[in-house]
Amino acid sequence: MKPTPDTCASDFAHALHSALTQSPHHISPKWFYDAEGSRLFDAICELPEYYPTRTELALLDRHAGDIGRRIGPEVELIEFGAGSLRKVRLLLDALERPASLLPIDISADHLQASAAQLRRDRPGLSVQPIAADFTQALPLPPARGRRVGFFPGSSIGNFEPDEAAHLLQRMACWLDGGLLIGVDLIKDPDLLHAAYNDAQGTTARFNRNLLARANAELGADFDLNRWAHSAFYHPPHQRVEMHLISRCDQVIHLCGQAITMAEGESLHTESSYKYTVAGFQRLARRAGFVPEAVWVDARRWFSLHWLRTAM
Repeated sequence: MKPTPDTCASDFAHALHSALTQSPHHISPKWFYDAEGSRLFDAICELPEYYPTRTELALLDRHAGDIGRRIGPEVELIEFGAGSLRKVRLLLDALERPASLLPIDISADHLQASAAQLRRDRPGLSVQPIAADFTQALPLPPARGRRVGFFPGSSIGNFEPDEAAHLLQRMACWLDGGLLIGVDLIKDPDLLHAAYNDAQGTTARFNRNLLARANAELGADFDLNRWAHSAFYHPPHQRVEMHLISRCDQVIHLCGQAITMAEGESLHTESSYKYTVAGFQRLARRAGFVPEAVWVDARRWFSLHWLRTAM
């Protein structure tokens, strides 16, 4: 497609242009999630190397009764970064008479399809999907009960620590019943490397889909074969970094502007911070939450935290 004034004025266009013209080159991972990006991420969650999803699901299943008792009855549940609504189904099973579910996701089409299926499966549950970026102003309707947040998948790790604290502070203002949040833990770097460099190449396709999205939505001319997927654990920062590396000197055309990338230059597309249990609890307290319970798998790969909102 040819770029238009409307597409080139979009938030995605501004974010990508800024990422490519400033140094270091860095873009938020939220731009992964068009319809194809959401589909690819769902596929990643099924990969044998990708432990977070199955480990978190097992924790939710094993400790559902305790989690449900701590959350309490008749709550309005807000899921941040809802995606396919798979995990929240286990949580809903554990809750006593949930008043409603407000799933929030930036990928509108994927969210609407997931919400429609959940309504069919649970006709008595009020499901009100909100297509929005929850890091920005959030258009929440009037509350229908105590508001409890659910933020699974260790998505909090995609934020720099100061950004994570700020986001948790905002969530504390939206919620009066607490927050259940998934947090990935520090572990053997070989396990982390495998999780972000799967043998099937699905994560690499997910990473490059950012460029395919730019071609489709913004009329850019990225040649995906000229970009290498790279993901690695950075111990001093306690994070996995994901990059797209330019394989050669090249010129990209984006919204009428020619942008030069040298061979070896990198576009940093995602960080995924890993925490210790104590380290994340310190972050939660800094944001105004009171850590009350934590559930960890036997291998200490992943954790679920119940954070109470301070009175």
